[in-house]
Amino acid sequence: MKAIQVVEPGKMRLIEKEMPRIIHGNEVLIKVRMVGICGSDMHIYHGTSPVATYPRVIGHEMAGEIVEIGADVSRLSPGDKVVMEPIETCGQCYACKAGRKNVCAKLQVYGVHKDGSFQDYIVLPEHLVHKVDHRLAWEEAVLVEPFTIGAQANWRGDVRAGDFVFIMGAGPIGLCALQVAKLKGAVCMISDLSDEKLAYAKEVGADYTLNPLTDNVADEIKRITGGLGPNVTIDAVCTEKTFEQAVEMTSVAGRVVVLGFGETPSQIPQLPITKKEVTIAGSRLQSGKFPEVIEWFNSGRIAVNSFVTHRFALEDFRAAIELIETHPNQVRKVVLELHTK
Repeated sequence: MKAIQVVEPGKMRLIEKEMPRIIHGNEVLIKVRMVGICGSDMHIYHGTSPVATYPRVIGHEMAGEIVEIGADVSRLSPGDKVVMEPIETCGQCYACKAGRKNVCAKLQVYGVHKDGSFQDYIVLPEHLVHKVDHRLAWEEAVLVEPFTIGAQANWRGDVRAGDFVFIMGAGPIGLCALQVAKLKGAVCMISDLSDEKLAYAKEVGADYTLNPLTDNVADEIKRITGGLGPNVTIDAVCTEKTFEQAVEMTSVAGRVVVLGFGETPSQIPQLPITKKEVTIAGSRLQSGKFPEVIEWFNSGRIAVNSFVTHRFALEDFRAAIELIETHPNQVRKVVLELHTK
């Protein structure tokens, strides 16, 4: 079968590998139907991921179909439409026992530390496979995993009805966080340098859109919030500067959610954090968010029309990568389609 492997930073190739097979009774064999290309996949390709190992079959945003089940599988059946929860955890460490398995001491992420879903078939343990409504289109189901990231960011920010939420960045994760915040009843502001991305953010629920190239973002947010500032700021741009700005503008008793993996220090004084008693929370992957997000998708509460902007065959992955790198403002989500017939 075919798979896409990042051999080393900057070198990606289409390979032939042996078809996986069920070895343990709790496993299922999945025919991969669609996979999304995530920013983290691009970081692994470019060698800027601080956690990836090589060589690696990348990919963790997967929607597929159950082909075969192990003898001990009881919750899934051949033909089920499913998505993958891409993290393996130990269940015994402090984080796991605290309900924070996403930061398990022995965390293994498919597509990062273990071979992922950019391949024709994959075998996974039943507990990492979630059934979705058969009526969902593949381009809807493939978005479940990114929306769990948005749900985690909202949980880490303790977003509540009536909160003013400011989301920095209208890329895929910013848009996911936006829609989850709207479901929770927040008033949402979102910023980006692309008017095209901001227009789409408006379509899917943003109350206010701001472009730092043409708007004084800090002044506008003060006006919108009556001088208070956002109660929750979600930094989906993830630069040293946006982190600093997030701490500075967030309201008293507010929360700042950080999703970046950058290792360059930011210049943040203690005073605004202590004086305003601001909570700063990291948000990584997700912990227990799949059932909730799948219910939103199954019930139609998440609007994903036109979220997927480009589709490529697995063999055309180089064209997909080039599009993301050269025309980022035209891209919301690029997916690879497998087994289309």
